[in-house]
Amino acid sequence: MFGEKAKQLVFIGSDHAGFKVKEQLHKHLKDAGYDATDLGTFTEDPCDYPDIAREVSEKVREHEGSLGILMCGTGIGISMAANKMRGIRAGLATDENMAEMARKHNNANILCMGARISTPEMIVKMADKFLTTTFDTEERHVRRVRKIDEL
Repeated sequence: MFGEKAKQLVFIGSDHAGFKVKEQLHKHLKDAGYDATDLGTFTEDPCDYPDIAREVSEKVREHEGSLGILMCGTGIGISMAANKMRGIRAGLATDENMAEMARKHNNANILCMGARISTPEMIVKMADKFLTTTFDTEERHVRRVRKIDEL
């Protein structure tokens, strides 16, 4: 609608280890006014985190300005998988400061977290911090992110 601020587009996903927390986070994001799309998994049945990382990463690449959130047991595997995708800068966070710095200094477009490492409450706080932080366009940060993208 005219004059209405567009909702931030957010794609989320997890493997089976992060399923329950992802469900809670998805509801939180919707309630907070984000245009949040859940890309799976949709059950606690075992699945492979690289498949979920690919799904979310492809959507983040397709939709300029969108962000992603991924979870697995530790956040490590899913962040490694997402970072293999061209154009993706996935940051692993275990606290709010890491989530903030991933956006502020590294212009991360995907936040990765561990559902077996962080509490559901901390995961919500990290996601909120990530989604409300903007990239600091100071020259040194822009230069460094450009070098990452050129690797």
